[in-house]
Amino acid sequence: MTLITRMSRLFALCLSAVITLTIPEMAMAASEGAPHLDGQGLGLIWVVPFACMLLSIAIFPLVAPHFWHHHFGKISAFWAAMFLIPFTFFFGFELALYETLHVSLLEYFPFIILLFSLFTVAGGVRVKGHLKGKPGLNTTILLIGTVLASFMGTTGAAMLLIRPLIRALEGRKHKTHTIVFFIFLVANIGGSLTPLGDPPLFLGFLKGVDFFWPTSHMFVPMLVLSAILLSVYFLLDSYLYKREGPIVETVPTKEQNVAFGLEGKTNLILLLGVIGAVLMSGIWKPGVSFEVYHVHVELQNLVRDAILLAIAYLSMRLTDDKSRVKNGFSWFPILEVGKLFIGIFITIIPAIAILKAGTDGALGVIVESVSTENGEPVNYMYFWATGLLSSFLDNAPTYLVFFNTTGLDVSVLTGEMSNTLLAISAGAVFMGANTYVGNAPNFMVRSIAEETGVPMPSFFGYMLWSGAILIPCFVLLTFMFFI
Repeated sequence: MTLITRMSRLFALCLSAVITLTIPEMAMAASEGAPHLDGQGLGLIWVVPFACMLLSIAIFPLVAPHFWHHHFGKISAFWAAMFLIPFTFFFGFELALYETLHVSLLEYFPFIILLFSLFTVAGGVRVKGHLKGKPGLNTTILLIGTVLASFMGTTGAAMLLIRPLIRALEGRKHKTHTIVFFIFLVANIGGSLTPLGDPPLFLGFLKGVDFFWPTSHMFVPMLVLSAILLSVYFLLDSYLYKREGPIVETVPTKEQNVAFGLEGKTNLILLLGVIGAVLMSGIWKPGVSFEVYHVHVELQNLVRDAILLAIAYLSMRLTDDKSRVKNGFSWFPILEVGKLFIGIFITIIPAIAILKAGTDGALGVIVESVSTENGEPVNYMYFWATGLLSSFLDNAPTYLVFFNTTGLDVSVLTGEMSNTLLAISAGAVFMGANTYVGNAPNFMVRSIAEETGVPMPSFFGYMLWSGAILIPCFVLLTFMFFI
């Protein structure tokens, strides 16, 4: 089957997956006494609340911005209820309670605690002195962030550098493109070289993939993609800079005269503590867990979350409040992310369950498209299938689904079939940049930028940027590495 035929089939299947709605069969089964959601029996009608949640994020800020700003938390809760209420009616209270606790205790709370810790600590680091957002400086900041993302995580690098970058852009007329490329590079593509960079790679590490496997195998694709994007950005920013003329000085004279330096250096040490806590939770396996209504919460994860909260508390105590104010710090972005993503995490439950059902689920045709009739992997289909689904679903479980779909031992995947694992890894990490919800820091960067007055594209507007710039790059990577 030709490349064009397979790609056309994939897009058609994704479209049919959105349109085709079927009534579910019973999806509850016992597993060691615990309720269990069987994705084989779920029709795509259960994905409607998740789709409506994404459409709300996309449409409300455009058509009713004032209403959205004051009620986005209620809208998120509404769509969560629109899933949970009928789900409870059809499948019973026990399964609904189990799935809610499972996603809350094992996914949402660890997710939001990590973001809160990184947001608090990175927000305490302030660059003193006046930075002028010329093309060379802006490109350098993007390059530094891209490098740092693999070693301190995309969220950590994004939260550390977004405010200095926004300060550098003061006086610039055209700012939006810089933040968009920041999301592309720092919040996504840069995190592709180690398991610390992005959650999908960390899951691979937990499955037995060597820590430095991404470093050796993802380096060239990441280098090619980053070089293209940094070059395109520099040319675009240079063109826009020449059109708008000299930067208008808006920073007070006293601030301009301050020598370049950092305030809140203690937070850099605390940032290392955050990285260490995350890495500890993946390496230390005491074999102790606590059960909350059949949900097993492991000790190392509780210790990690406790350390992260303690680090955030230390950051608040040790950082001068005036420094945070000068840094443009406020709690609104993390509150917005927390309220919106609880709705996303709840409504995404059936979508992930259907995906995990593999070829027996309602999206089975997509899973089948990544292999030939003889069972041989089609690497470019793995790249695009993982990437397209990661653009809208959580890229970590999507990575895990296709990792398991190969049916290969980890030693084979990292050896003779390493190109298949590369396709899955690159799709999950790179294409998280396609939408605001593709990766957690995307939304946080947008929120921080908007709060500081930088006009950002709408949900669909951002997809026009990613479609015009990223998709051609991904097509190039397909021919270079996966065919």
